[in-house]
Amino acid sequence: MMRPIALTMGDPAGIGGELTLAAWAALRSETVFYIIGDPDWLRRLGGTVREIAAPSEAAACMADALPVLPERLERPVTLAQPDARNAAAVVRSIERAVAQALGGEAAAVCTNPINKKALQDGANFGFPGHTEFLAHLCDSPRPVMMLAGPDLRVVPVTIHIPLSQVPAALTPELLEETLRVTHAGLQRDFGIPAPRIAVSGLNPHAGEGGAMGFDEIERIIPVLHRLAAEGMLVTGPFPADTMFHPRARATYDAAVCMYHDQALIPTKTLNFDDGVNVTLGLPIVRTSPDHGTAYDIAGRGVARPDSLIAALRLARDMAGARA
Repeated sequence: MMRPIALTMGDPAGIGGELTLAAWAALRSETVFYIIGDPDWLRRLGGTVREIAAPSEAAACMADALPVLPERLERPVTLAQPDARNAAAVVRSIERAVAQALGGEAAAVCTNPINKKALQDGANFGFPGHTEFLAHLCDSPRPVMMLAGPDLRVVPVTIHIPLSQVPAALTPELLEETLRVTHAGLQRDFGIPAPRIAVSGLNPHAGEGGAMGFDEIERIIPVLHRLAAEGMLVTGPFPADTMFHPRARATYDAAVCMYHDQALIPTKTLNFDDGVNVTLGLPIVRTSPDHGTAYDIAGRGVARPDSLIAALRLARDMAGARA
C-alpha cells in the first residue's frame, strides 16, 4: 500500500479547512492523506476527524474520518481574519510535512494556501513563498514551478518579478537550468520517457528573425540547439500566441514560457478550477491547489474543492511514478 500524502494546514482563517473536509469526502475511498493541523479548528468547521499519532495510522481511519496529525493553534480561528499568533503552527505544519516526506513516512506533500504577511509578522518567515521555503527545507538549489491541468502543463522561466525586469533576468543559464529540471521532472514524476518540450519566445512573433528583438537569437536558440544536440526533444522558440490552441498543445508534453503571465494566462483560462501548482526539482513530491486563501468567501460554503482534489490526486500519481 502506498504511503499517505501529508497535507499542510495552510492559513486556518482561509478556505483551506473547508476544502480539506470536502476533499476528504470526495477522496476517502481512493486516496489516503492526512492533514497536519488543529483538530478543534476542523471540528468547528463541521468536520468528522480522528486524531492520529503517526502517518502510518491514516489509512485505517480514512474511510470514516479525516485523519489529523495534531498541530495545535495558539488562538481560536476567526474565518477571514488571519492571526499572526497562529503563524508558528502554520510554519511547523509545513516543516513536519516535509520532514515526514524526506523520512519516508509520507509519499508526498500537498500544501494548503498560506498568508505570507501573517507568517512574516508572527513567525519571522523569511521566504517569498512556499516554493522557496520548501527548497530551503530540502536543500534544493533550483526549484521550478509548474502549473499542471488536464489540458496543459506550463513552466515559467521567470516568475514573480516586474515585466520590466524579465529581459535582464532571462539568462541562457537560467533557461537551460529550467529546461533540464522540467525534462527530468516529466520523466521522474509524470512517467514520460522522452518528454516533448515546446519553448516560447520572449518577444512578439518570437522576435521575427530580429525584427522585434534579438533575445531569441542571442539567448534562447543557442540553448535549444545545445540541448537538442544532447537528444532532448525541445522545440521553438514559438510565438506565444500560437502555442496554446488544441492542435499545438497536442505536439508537446509541457510548454516552457519566458515570464509569469505568458505561462499562467493560458493555463488558468483552460484549467481555472482544477489547475495544480507543482514544484519540480525537489527530492520530494510537492503539489498545491492553484489558488490562495480566498478570505472573501471563507466559511460561506461556496469555495470549490476541485483544485485541492486535483492536487492530492496528482501528488498520489507523481509519487506512484517515482516509486
